[in-house]
Amino acid sequence: MNTASHPLLHRRSSGVLLHLSCLPGRYGSGDLGDGALHFLDWLAAGSQSLWQILPLTPPGPGHSPYRSPSAFAGNPWLVDLDDLVSRGWLPALTPPSFDASRCDFEQAEPFRRAALGQAWSHFRRHGLPQDRESFRHFSQTQETWLTDYARFMVLTESFGAPWTQWPAEWARRTPSALDRLDAEAAEALGFWRFVQWRFHEQWNRLRAAAHARHIRFVGDMPLFVDHHSVDVWAQPELFRLDQAHEPEVVAGVPPDYFCATGQRWGNPLYRWDVMASDGWTWWIRRVTRLLSLLDLARIDHFRGLEAYWEIPAAAPSAVQGSWQVGPGSALFQALEQALGPLPFIAEDLGVITEAVTRLRQAHGLPGMRVMQFGFDGSPANIHLPHNLEPGLVACSGTHDNDTTLGWWQSLGPDSRDRVRDYLGAQADSEIHWAMMQALSQSVARTFIVPFQDVLGLDGHHRMNRPGQASGCWRWRFDWPMVDASHASRLGAMVRAHGRT
Repeated sequence: MNTASHPLLHRRSSGVLLHLSCLPGRYGSGDLGDGALHFLDWLAAGSQSLWQILPLTPPGPGHSPYRSPSAFAGNPWLVDLDDLVSRGWLPALTPPSFDASRCDFEQAEPFRRAALGQAWSHFRRHGLPQDRESFRHFSQTQETWLTDYARFMVLTESFGAPWTQWPAEWARRTPSALDRLDAEAAEALGFWRFVQWRFHEQWNRLRAAAHARHIRFVGDMPLFVDHHSVDVWAQPELFRLDQAHEPEVVAGVPPDYFCATGQRWGNPLYRWDVMASDGWTWWIRRVTRLLSLLDLARIDHFRGLEAYWEIPAAAPSAVQGSWQVGPGSALFQALEQALGPLPFIAEDLGVITEAVTRLRQAHGLPGMRVMQFGFDGSPANIHLPHNLEPGLVACSGTHDNDTTLGWWQSLGPDSRDRVRDYLGAQADSEIHWAMMQALSQSVARTFIVPFQDVLGLDGHHRMNRPGQASGCWRWRFDWPMVDASHASRLGAMVRAHGRT
């Protein structure tokens, strides 16, 4: 029997999946400003107690939040610029014309970078004493990751990616080169610290506003980190790299539901033995930082902690990979000893073995079930609502799935008949509400639905297509797409099912 060890996972609750970049806003993508506060009000009106987001870390190639240059930093492009205007650090901004229907990263990120630089310049010259003290305190308390992050970003802006192609003194982090960088680039280093301070302050403001509305944040922790990241640059001994610091092997998954040839993610793999030998220090620091920001966290690709798919770096696809043993309970025991009961959700989708399930259950972590995966014709399918257990998180889909309406529209006649047999006639008229109703009624204590499904949007509004390197992560909604009935209907449903 599944049992959730953390108190937040013991009650019946419901929530909505929407990443912060998907919010409306004036500057090309959503951020931590008024749009986020307005969405909190919408969640409260819909009797929701959870807001699930994607990783808060800076995005990497293809604007993916799962390929970040830092496992510790906050996303600079989520900083609320209007807050900087209100503090007098920026003049009133006139943004370029952005497309309200999608995240316009190509324009938004340079615009935001310039505005943040202008705010830093003003703060450096005219910041109030209390703000300077707050900035100093933040820089001191976050020193274990912040200094190297700032260095990495300054060097990336100077030399580009990957870091292995930088001049040797920077790539190899010679002490004299780092000392020279600290002395000669103090202003640029200060900028990146300033941006992280503002992210920290604004995030705390948003999280306090959520708690005041009895809403908790569910975040996301990617299992692996990107090769072009401060984490690998600063501690290459923790990763399986060759003498040139290039990956010997990389992460991915074998062929599955999402991709017939598997997925070659390209992240370097950990040296688990080295991490264990120093008491899992990096992981304890990482999770401590994560849980200082979030109430619950989803471990992406949880099964990789029991066994992971190792692909030779020279292999062109994931097909050539093989399974290797992960750290298993040893890592969780170290985290539990350091941090207590872990508020984790295990993303245990895909090829899941009994060993993966035993690891999850041994540490009281709820797994996930996705109803779109339930219609293979077997009534014993674990993703169908009647087969769910209390200690699970029930979803219609994830950020990797098509929207429920898009999924329905893509089904063949036989598959549609199976869905109709299960959900009844409502499948034809309102497949998204029929699916949400069935999941909300289930015994699963936690129920989370993508915002696209609440709005009944088709596949044009999909967030991500696994294995597709470009064109993803851009979905964005606008408030005219939302009317009062969406919140009121969702709220009435979850209240009827005891999820308030």
